[in-house]
Amino acid sequence: MRKTLLVGLLAFAGVAAHAGRACDTHPLTPNALMRGMALAQHTAEALDAEHARSGARVVLLARAGQDLSRYGLRYSHLGWAWKTDDGPWRVLHKLNDCGTAVGAIHRQGLGEFFLDDLWRHEASWVVPTPAVQAPLLAILSQPERALAMHTRDYNMVAYPWSTRYQQSNQWGIEVLAAALEPGIRDREQAQAWLRFKGYQPTTLRLGPLTRLGARVGSAHIAFDDHPNAQRFSDRIDTVTVDSVWRWLPAVGLSGPPVRITD
Repeated sequence: MRKTLLVGLLAFAGVAAHAGRACDTHPLTPNALMRGMALAQHTAEALDAEHARSGARVVLLARAGQDLSRYGLRYSHLGWAWKTDDGPWRVLHKLNDCGTAVGAIHRQGLGEFFLDDLWRHEASWVVPTPAVQAPLLAILSQPERALAMHTRDYNMVAYPWSTRYQQSNQWGIEVLAAALEPGIRDREQAQAWLRFKGYQPTTLRLGPLTRLGARVGSAHIAFDDHPNAQRFSDRIDTVTVDSVWRWLPAVGLSGPPVRITD
């Protein structure tokens, strides 16, 4: 039963999935395939060099799946990457099933992680501090604990302090909370820990027409979990890679962001 549950949640089930990029069905071009694999190879080499230098086996890894420059953002999606006992790096992250309001947790290699139709062929990561490495490696090696922080109902702009929906980056930092505080058993407790540690989400400025169009045209976007006072003044708080990249080094949980291109 346990094995069946993990396979169902961690493997692709024939449904297109995405996070941090546009949800479309155009085929992957040979050029995009080659560039994605090159980026994965360069990332693997850089992470192996970091492992040899510092012993780090866990990083928080980001990609640029779509152009978010209008919001002042560089990256769209993150996942936890760890070096397995047999050598390769694997990534655990949350993806949205295209055209639906449902998300699932996937375990992939670096090649799969970077084979989406990226907006910019660039990788970025932060290396957690040595004290943070061990508990993160433990939770990534035992996915049941990471799955406990997962909510199936997906919302690309989920409110960070609500458990009604969940987006990919939100799941990532809630897993961090569960790893570093053994007493955390649910998402509400994880969010309380994140508040205590000073995490500040990104505030997106969205006009009413943008909000209406997004809700009508996209199953995976909702605003009804946001406080009325904020959403009616066109302020939408959500978890972004860029906000996490600012927060983790500032509170001493990681080193500064690293960036490479293909």
